[in-house]
Amino acid sequence: MVERSVRSRLAALCAGIVLSVSSTVGAHPAADEKLERTEETPKQLQGVDVQEHLGSKLPLDLKLRDATGRPVRLGDFFDGRHPVLLTLNYSNCPMLCSLQLTALVKGLKEVEWGINQEFQVVTVSLDPTEPPEITQRTAKRYLTQYGRPEAAPGWHFLTGTADSVRSYADALGLSYRYDEKRKEYAHPAALVLASPSGNVTRYLYGIDFAPKTLRLGLVEASEGKIGSTIDKLILYCFHYDASEGRYAPVANRVMQVGGAVSVVVMAGALFLLHRADRKRKRRLAESTAT
Repeated sequence: MVERSVRSRLAALCAGIVLSVSSTVGAHPAADEKLERTEETPKQLQGVDVQEHLGSKLPLDLKLRDATGRPVRLGDFFDGRHPVLLTLNYSNCPMLCSLQLTALVKGLKEVEWGINQEFQVVTVSLDPTEPPEITQRTAKRYLTQYGRPEAAPGWHFLTGTADSVRSYADALGLSYRYDEKRKEYAHPAALVLASPSGNVTRYLYGIDFAPKTLRLGLVEASEGKIGSTIDKLILYCFHYDASEGRYAPVANRVMQVGGAVSVVVMAGALFLLHRADRKRKRRLAESTAT
């Protein structure tokens, strides 16, 4: 319950960036005034939340459109071998989407694995009226920021009908609402990782994604299909702390691994000492015989 509360507050806060920036630019409230505005979620943000669907199967038959307007299925981007990172954004978002996707690119640039090589990315627009040329412009923007030309076929910027977008969001557990007055969407800042078979494995929150968190999330989502033995060992010793938005060590597992490593090191040292002693005795016997 505590983690759910933290996630709800974070989602509302991040969604609030979109709806409040235009009205707060130039305003500088006093520190004590800021402290007083904490308890009640603004009316325009009510219903904006994240309900984690860990382990659930995504609707792979869901019909969407790619950046050229061509019909596609969500399942087209799951090949059974590579994990998929999924986002919910839209091109005309005044603030939050840009912050989120820019932060994602920044984090992924520090991960040695690449989009379209070790994993795929799917970004679905919240706006069902978004035209293909706008979607293409958005795709070009973030792929240029990423700076790896080979990634283009692996980051899929999609659109869909209002119903299909809603189905996609519901499957991910991301609730959003349209503010008619501002002509903007209020939505949470969250990324979702899914396994190669299309099952939800992890949620990452906020507008800052550490490379280590992205890497471990991808290792976890890949079901062992990517990552070195060291990556898998680190993942065994760490678990995702939703309240902190990062992977944190699990004390008992660290102790287990540390104990096992100590045993291996001691066994290796004893073996080397035993072999050295045998060689010494052999040389001594040979010198005595001569």
